[in-house]
Amino acid sequence: MLIIRGREVREILDGRENDLIDLVGQAYAAHARGASMLPHSVFLRFPDDARNRIIGLPGYLGGEHESAGMKWIASFPGNLEAGLERASAVLVLNSPRTGRAQALLEASLISAKRTAASAALGAALLVPDPERVSGVGLIGTGVINAEILAFLAAKLPALAAATVFDQDPERAREFVDKAAKRLPGLRFAVAATIEEALGAHELVSFATTAATPHVGLEACRPGATVLHISLRDLFPDAIRGAQNVVDDTNHVLRERTSLDLARQQTGDHAFVDAQIGDLLAGRSDFRRDPERVAVYSPFGLGVLDLALARLVFDDAREQGVGVAVPDFLDGEDS
Repeated sequence: MLIIRGREVREILDGRENDLIDLVGQAYAAHARGASMLPHSVFLRFPDDARNRIIGLPGYLGGEHESAGMKWIASFPGNLEAGLERASAVLVLNSPRTGRAQALLEASLISAKRTAASAALGAALLVPDPERVSGVGLIGTGVINAEILAFLAAKLPALAAATVFDQDPERAREFVDKAAKRLPGLRFAVAATIEEALGAHELVSFATTAATPHVGLEACRPGATVLHISLRDLFPDAIRGAQNVVDDTNHVLRERTSLDLARQQTGDHAFVDAQIGDLLAGRSDFRRDPERVAVYSPFGLGVLDLALARLVFDDAREQGVGVAVPDFLDGEDS
């Protein structure tokens, strides 16, 4: 067993945005061609507590990055008030040959970076001209949108500006201060309203802790692309009126996401136009309507976490980092 700590995960993954976008694309392509097994995520919720949850994401990813395992990720928004990160996670990697546990990784950064890589990949596929996207509106100012901004900056060469909105203006200002140090070439503005952030640019990213829909898309520019990463921000009628791309229809139409609510209202999911793996493989006839908003809603597939975790595990062994526990299992490790 190799235990890989958060600092070591960060040292392996930081500065590799384009590599991770490619890796996530490969994982989506493998999933689309059936080279994966992905049971539904398990949601552990608590009595009389709608905000907090712990989610288990088991999976198997075949192909070049073959791996199996499970991410166990907690989301406790109230942690922010206590000076703690909202999300914490661990991931267990198992040998696909023997099933024996090989590694235990701190996985909150893996989760954030795979989410950001997925968002950047979706943006590049859905914006009408990736070479000319000049700005992004960010709704929510946590770790996820911070990573998304960095990945968008790596993927979209003309990105030059970000307009930020958070319900807590001080939190938005702190986000801008940190983001400006990480990405000094970008211009930043703090929006006074969510509508201002929605309409500021042709690209928008939602990464909030919203549990129920709270906004529509009327303030967006015609033909805008919306990265609906937090999945529960948009009113169901906004979803029905948009072009919709998801990562996996069967996974995203669950757990009272905005798309799940739209399906409950209509009785079907005809409003879902394409899955990202099919777009990557050229197996979809989806075309962007320049007058309609496109919404990308990735549920967050566990195979993405596995792909990044396998990369971290392989690099950690090669570099000799992590804490080896040879007697963790009863008998010789596989």
